[in-house]
Amino acid sequence: MNSKRILLSPPHMGGTESTYLAQAFQDNWIAPAGPHIDLFENRLVDFLDKNCQVVALNSGTAAIHLGLQLLGVQSGDEVLCQSLTFIASVNPILYLGAKPVFVGSEKDTWNICPLALEKAILNRLEKGVQPKAIIVVHLYGMPAKMNEIITISKKYNIPILEDAAEAFGSSYDGKPCGTFGDFGVLSFNGNKIITTSGGGALICHSDSNKKKAVFLATQAKEDAVHYEHTQVGYNYRMSNISASIGLGQLEVLQNHLQLRKQNHAFYQQLFNTISEVALHQEPNENFISNHWLNVIQLSSFEQRESLRLHLEKYNIESRPVWKPMHLQPLFQDYLYFGDDLADKLFDNGLCLPSGSSLLEEDLKRIKEALLSFFN
Repeated sequence: MNSKRILLSPPHMGGTESTYLAQAFQDNWIAPAGPHIDLFENRLVDFLDKNCQVVALNSGTAAIHLGLQLLGVQSGDEVLCQSLTFIASVNPILYLGAKPVFVGSEKDTWNICPLALEKAILNRLEKGVQPKAIIVVHLYGMPAKMNEIITISKKYNIPILEDAAEAFGSSYDGKPCGTFGDFGVLSFNGNKIITTSGGGALICHSDSNKKKAVFLATQAKEDAVHYEHTQVGYNYRMSNISASIGLGQLEVLQNHLQLRKQNHAFYQQLFNTISEVALHQEPNENFISNHWLNVIQLSSFEQRESLRLHLEKYNIESRPVWKPMHLQPLFQDYLYFGDDLADKLFDNGLCLPSGSSLLEEDLKRIKEALLSFFN
């Protein structure tokens, strides 16, 4: 077995992170407050949309939790959520005592199906229930069909929380993912496009919502000389140290995106002549994926598992597509609206190494492993 393991998407440092970290240590800003947090937020706004506001937090999950709370989600409410996603998209619904209502995927992007979404809404309205929010996920960096989803959102007056944890740098119709919804969410976990070690961000569209989010993320401390609290808060603020790493990462963001685009082109060329493999790709030019992970569909579960185990022999990491939430034991008693596409994607789909730090020798080994399996 090859000694160096090829991972799906490891952290990729640019070099200047240590400079920002040294400055934070020198100035003794080793706290969930400090100038690097403000600067990191401002530079995120510069990249995304100058009309939005950003709150740096310690995880994308925390951002979803705060976003739902700011949308007024309470115990007993229902939240419509894409089923084909990582569980962090859903857990905050349970934190608030609310109930997820799962919605299936459409074939072009694998994201929430507008037809199934409207069917779910109509069903809940017929039962006398007004859903409080829609959680849309841009799976593996692929933008969802936001125009259709926003039309439905406005038609039924249900706000959108946009989970762009996997889609920082992706865009739809020329607009950055994360900026479409009433709130948007980013993740800077170690395996994402850029990392702050662990971290995330909540994207807002008003100063008042940003202030509310910061208030809740810092234990909901009232403006008093002592510690005064009138509501429950959380320890969700990003640390100045994490923001220091993020500042260095933002300097190489465009380069990382370009390298992932090149990785996608590598897989396109490789699978172009293998008819039994379908590489997940943008439906048209309106969809720009960051290609966080390259994902393929195989002909069966058995073939997927055979390939996964074959890649292990070459010390290459691969991973099945997310198991849909409506198939998870935790959510067996919750409603699901959709067909079996998400189930099939889970059975037949496999994620391949896609990190921006992949070397030519890594790509050569991946190619050798894949061709030896299919030939």
